[in-house]
Amino acid sequence: MRTTDPGQLFEAATGGDRAALARIISLVERGSEAGAELSRMAFSHSHQAFTVGLTGAPGAGKSTLTNSLVEVMRRRGQEAAVLAIDPSSPFTGGAILGDRVRMQDHALDPGVYIRSMATRGHLGGLSVAVPETSRMLAAMGFPTIFIETVGVGQVEVEIAEEADTTVVVVNPGWGDAVQANKAGLMEIADVFVINKADRPGVRETRRDLESMLDMSEPGPWRPPILETVAQDGKGAEEVIEAVFAHHAFAESSGLAARRRQARLAKELSRLAQAMLARKVESLMAGEEFSAAVAEMNEGRLDPRTIANRLIGRL
Repeated sequence: MRTTDPGQLFEAATGGDRAALARIISLVERGSEAGAELSRMAFSHSHQAFTVGLTGAPGAGKSTLTNSLVEVMRRRGQEAAVLAIDPSSPFTGGAILGDRVRMQDHALDPGVYIRSMATRGHLGGLSVAVPETSRMLAAMGFPTIFIETVGVGQVEVEIAEEADTTVVVVNPGWGDAVQANKAGLMEIADVFVINKADRPGVRETRRDLESMLDMSEPGPWRPPILETVAQDGKGAEEVIEAVFAHHAFAESSGLAARRRQARLAKELSRLAQAMLARKVESLMAGEEFSAAVAEMNEGRLDPRTIANRLIGRL
């Protein structure tokens, strides 16, 4: 469908038009007026998806594991969507589509939708683009959405905050890195997966993770530690079982509702900051800003006074 009308695009996408859905997500990512209108439509929709975040160090096998988890979902007759968060090209800002290449098994499956998203270039960044895209996919009828991130870091922690359940993927022999990332891992992990478990060092890695969990403040949910060989699909069934067990716990305990409320508050804050930042950038490109710089150079006014005056214009 080539229409640019948001209402027609939304209707076509909910009817199963994948080309329309792809155009919608692109509009949402760009932060355009049409994207904003489509986001409002998705927000008012009654469907709500279960979001599963997968994060871990580069090379941990997150894409392969995601592929295996989607296979399990399809065998169970359930549809799923995948948001693959790719590193942005330093030259174009575009996403490197390696994750989509690795998930070719599902490319022609109408019950699976895979989308790569670059880590920059959107209004408010991924912290705004991901929840809006997740809501759009939920409105299209996808009950489960996997959000796979690049690695462990600030961006990945932010993306994990957008998920109902977060799976942290590590490899055997990753003990030093586990300790280095202990605080972040403990904050975001609902399920631990030791992938590539056919390699030496699994017992030591499990021991390190168990020790970290023992030293952390105990709560009503202790993240299980599972072993997989995602390349062969081994352990994927158990990971799905653990993910949905956490989902059931979160729903029954009220954790899921609290997380959703916190996500909406953070999304609102980030979106407001992003909109203000755009207005400031526009202001800085105008004549008034140039005149203000001249006033500072001449020593007539200090930067803070001028900044307050310019902000007042907003």
